[in-house]
Amino acid sequence: MGPLSGLKVIELASLAPAPFGCMILADLGADVVRITRRGGRGRGLEIPQGPLDRGRHDLPLDLKDPTDLQRLRELVAVADVLVEGFRPGVTERLGLGPDDLRSVNERLIYARMTGWGQEGPLAPRAGHDINYLALAGALEPIGLAGQRPTVPLNLVGDFGGGGLLMTMGILAAVYERHTSGKGQVVDAAMVDGASLLMSFIHGLHASGLWSGERGTNLFDGGAPFYDTYECSDGAYVAVGCVEPGFFAEMMRILGLVDAPGQHDFDRWSELRATLAAEFRTRTRDEWAVLFDGSDACVTAVLTPWEASVHPHHVQRSAFVEVGGISQPAPAPRFNRTPSGAPAPAGDAVDILERWGITT
Repeated sequence: MGPLSGLKVIELASLAPAPFGCMILADLGADVVRITRRGGRGRGLEIPQGPLDRGRHDLPLDLKDPTDLQRLRELVAVADVLVEGFRPGVTERLGLGPDDLRSVNERLIYARMTGWGQEGPLAPRAGHDINYLALAGALEPIGLAGQRPTVPLNLVGDFGGGGLLMTMGILAAVYERHTSGKGQVVDAAMVDGASLLMSFIHGLHASGLWSGERGTNLFDGGAPFYDTYECSDGAYVAVGCVEPGFFAEMMRILGLVDAPGQHDFDRWSELRATLAAEFRTRTRDEWAVLFDGSDACVTAVLTPWEASVHPHHVQRSAFVEVGGISQPAPAPRFNRTPSGAPAPAGDAVDILERWGITT
């Protein structure tokens, strides 16, 4: 199942970004064996098992035990990819760095997921999503005018700029290996990924289309036609009618024919107040019915738990249940080699035998 069927991946267990990337690889059909700490996950924050664990086959090892270390090297010898999410130098101290494993398997793609990258003054320092966004210039622009920056969950650094970009790097390295026959190191840093995701905003700023003050620009809630509005029940709708035709459709449905124009910048505050007052006259779901079937780009703001039962997602089977937990289904979709969300199966002996290693 999946376009990556046959790809063998070793994941050294860690938190959030690397597991997310390995979940995607497993969804796409890769055989992902996660090396866990024998006797437990270790110290620090422990996340309950859930969607990020799907599709893995756990193999408990003690990497300080020579026998277990040799077992891991045997896996590396037949693997395509190894993923680690530790601070720089940790795997080298274990004898599992890229140089250590090159002699074991020169075709190995060695993916390193860190916050700050493998070098630079901050490389050995601790950090989290919010810190990487801050120094990437990705946190400062997010928020309302005159207010402090808003934390966008941990989506931009951990998952978008981290795990997702790492996965892209792995796939690019696998593709290149078809030509060179050699593996390479993928240095995936969340601060780099967060910076990359800001490319469009850098372009707008260079063109004079981004003022520099948060909450006053086109895509940061500054424009009254790209914002959220409270409804009579305290829930919200999202308005995103950037194009003139879509804006006109929204105003027609709202019945606001005499309101200020879309690009009458001097009257944006008046337009926002008009829209806010109108949206407070009905509930969120009533507005959803009125705008259903239109191109006005007005949608209900759903909770993550409501999203799974929305008719659009239901028809597309966009959510699945794995291990008793409702969660987003694998994406993107393929017409010949569909992705899946396989449940882990098999014990340590089964895993090793599947990889051709005798126990």
